[in-house]
Amino acid sequence: MSISRWLWPLCCALLGVMIYAMPLAAQTTLQGVLQANRAEVANPSRATVGQVLAALLAADAPQTSEFLRQWQERMVVEDPQTGLFYFTQEAEDRQIILIDVDSGLETARVGSRDVNAIRPNAGVRREIGAALVRFELSAPDPARRLAALEAIGRSPDAEQIPLLQASIADEPDADIRLRKERLLDLLNVRFAPDTATRLDAIAGLSGDVSTEARRALNQILVTERGFDAALPDDANIARLVVPGVDMSLDDAYDTLVDAGLAPVRSTRTTIRDALLQHIHDGMVGGVPLQRLSDPVQRQVAYAALAAQGMVPPLVEEAQIATTLAGYVFYDRYLESDPAITDAAQAALDATQTRLKLFQGLAILLDALSLASIFFLAAIGLAITFGVMRVINMAHGEFIMMGAYTGYVVQTMIADYTLSLIVALPLAFIVAFGAGVTMERLVIRHLYTRPLETLLATFGISIALQQMAKNIFGTQARPLTAPDWLAGAISLNDVVSISTIRVAIFVLALIFLAALLVMLKRSRLGLEVRAVTQNPGMAASMGINPDRINMLTFGLGSGIAGVAGVAIGLYGQVTSEMGANYIVQSFMTVVVGGVGNVWGTLAGAGLIGFLQKGIEWFNPSNTLAAQTFMVLFIILFIQVRPRGIIALKGRAAGE
Repeated sequence: MSISRWLWPLCCALLGVMIYAMPLAAQTTLQGVLQANRAEVANPSRATVGQVLAALLAADAPQTSEFLRQWQERMVVEDPQTGLFYFTQEAEDRQIILIDVDSGLETARVGSRDVNAIRPNAGVRREIGAALVRFELSAPDPARRLAALEAIGRSPDAEQIPLLQASIADEPDADIRLRKERLLDLLNVRFAPDTATRLDAIAGLSGDVSTEARRALNQILVTERGFDAALPDDANIARLVVPGVDMSLDDAYDTLVDAGLAPVRSTRTTIRDALLQHIHDGMVGGVPLQRLSDPVQRQVAYAALAAQGMVPPLVEEAQIATTLAGYVFYDRYLESDPAITDAAQAALDATQTRLKLFQGLAILLDALSLASIFFLAAIGLAITFGVMRVINMAHGEFIMMGAYTGYVVQTMIADYTLSLIVALPLAFIVAFGAGVTMERLVIRHLYTRPLETLLATFGISIALQQMAKNIFGTQARPLTAPDWLAGAISLNDVVSISTIRVAIFVLALIFLAALLVMLKRSRLGLEVRAVTQNPGMAASMGINPDRINMLTFGLGSGIAGVAGVAIGLYGQVTSEMGANYIVQSFMTVVVGGVGNVWGTLAGAGLIGFLQKGIEWFNPSNTLAAQTFMVLFIILFIQVRPRGIIALKGRAAGE
């Protein structure tokens, strides 16, 4: 009896808790929150939208940010029968697709008259937009917070300042907090209500070379041209403008004419038209028609008409000067506070100093990258030309062979990383085999005849280019870099270098180290150096110069093939790509010092830095930069004919 007495109240209490908890559970979903505020969502106003937004932000249900975006863009409807809210999309048959706000799945297709469209006005939409920013700035997902910051950066507004400022204190990510503080400075520079805050924000941007910081400072320093009888005291004057010095006299006078402060000047066309309109009895202003071919007589006739009030009077140069002397021209800042513009100009000056330093660093990196490309293209030629004294005009085609080898491998292996690993040694093998074949069939018979060697290799170059066109066509073929080489390494908005260029630089260093080890530590290197310095003595010591020449030519060709893969990842793979590097390769070898690896490195560095330095003075004309570079190299060879690092010993005298 006692048990039943306590059991009934306990069941009632549990039932009451369940009944009370049901609406709370329903509100944990987005639809539940909307149903709890159904009337305010369906008919939003500035007075009621705050209640709905507070409930949405407090619940933090999934899809809340998406609902706010759709609500702001007027893409939310209400089903009048069920009272449920849906996102909408237009269907091809002019129907509306209803999308569940919680699941994001399509639920039905209805006509536009079957649902109630929700149309928040402009004021409500601004409130929704502010809530969306606040919601995203405090979202648990860092990606959503970063996306919100990017959205603020694209569309800055004064109302975003308190929202952004409130989110900084609770930001757990140090990088995102730094981005928020920087973005707050950018907003305060333009929209802060008090001068002190703006000055602090401007000081924070001093020396910042980012594009958005420079844009914010430049927006403060925007000017407009003005004029007055005297310099106005209430204007923030940027500079005085002197007619005839800072602007042309004609432009200054036309400005006064447009303002109605000076008479319109008569041009030759208006004088001619006026004379034609006042011809009377073969006379114009007392001047016979046959005499109007003389400009002086035309002036006399026009002056006579002006004296009679029939045409506007001529404006003389003296009158123009007198009129302009009565006015002061100036540029004034749109920003009225001089303290703000002075601070912005000082910050921008400091930024320009750092900007020039970073631009110099960017040019330095570009020059280093170009030098590494020249080194890769020339190192194989340095071996063949330096050791064998063979002018191989087909060296560029070995680069082309390596690039096409990489392309063929990529067509067979879909994984770009694996295809690159396979293509590098395969390109060496293909180019090595082609080089050995060329040496055995042609070069070995022409060692003592350099002119015939040049002509023969030039003919082989043309033949290989035509063969490549017949096989692969004339269209450029893609040689795609792996994803880990597809990006760029950025220091800031000014200094950045593509990852593939960094990889080419590293590859050039690897080749340099490998060649030095081979030439200094291996038997083949010892024999190559012996044949280079004295072929006769090397033969008497049991070294076969013919075999060494073959291997050396093949080695140089193989290295060119590997270089072709690297260059193909950076440029375009075509049948003529080798011809673009043959001239620079010969210049690199000759300037650096024939037959010297270190000389080739020095020559590549000199040519790369020289070309980028000349392009810095005239960046729009690359051809001019190359022309001046060739002229400089011609003069350099006249002063130092053996190159930067000349060979020593007997080979130097050959």
